[in-house]
Amino acid sequence: MAELIIAPSVLSMDYTKMLEQLRALEASKAEWIHYDVMDGHFVPNLSFGPDILKQFRKSTDMFLDVHLMVTDPEFFAPVFKDAGADMIVFHTEALDNDPVRVKELLDKIHAMGVQAGFSIKPDTPAEPFLHLVEDADMVLVMSVYPGYGGQSFIPEVLSKTRAFAKARDERNPKCRIEIDGGINDKTAKEAKANGVDTLVAGSYVFKRDIVEAVESLC
Repeated sequence: MAELIIAPSVLSMDYTKMLEQLRALEASKAEWIHYDVMDGHFVPNLSFGPDILKQFRKSTDMFLDVHLMVTDPEFFAPVFKDAGADMIVFHTEALDNDPVRVKELLDKIHAMGVQAGFSIKPDTPAEPFLHLVEDADMVLVMSVYPGYGGQSFIPEVLSKTRAFAKARDERNPKCRIEIDGGINDKTAKEAKANGVDTLVAGSYVFKRDIVEAVESLC
């Protein structure tokens, strides 16, 4: 399995202390920043647009992992690529869970010169998309329902991370398996034991000492 990467979600950042917390992330073992884009349609909440991502790009050299929770990822992928994304991840459900359309968008994002991945919600089966690890830099398995805060980790999704990890090992060892939702020091251990090599954590990191919280996930 690939080296573990921690990707703190800046959705939980205290924006009155943005630069201070960004410097703490840089001083920690976190290598990526996870940036959630919610359109108020695909999911109930609204979050960040491209202009805030541009400010992150100006402020840090950390890898920007952009998670599109939007109805029209085909439109928004180039918008966020231009804003500075290093990785763009979109939802299969936004493309009617059509593996052909998912592959087409992965290819389109790669053609823009950035890394590409796809995500599935907790209720979406993994099987139709296992072969697409060949075409993806990352698969993101949601361990909560996207767009709702304060949810508990859904352990049943670990069967999906195992399935994607097995497909990854057989088809494309460079493809990362990411998990997002309810990650803390305990659930991180469960995830890592089930094929996950990339952990997204939001409130767990930003509601305590950032460096120590990241360390506890490693």
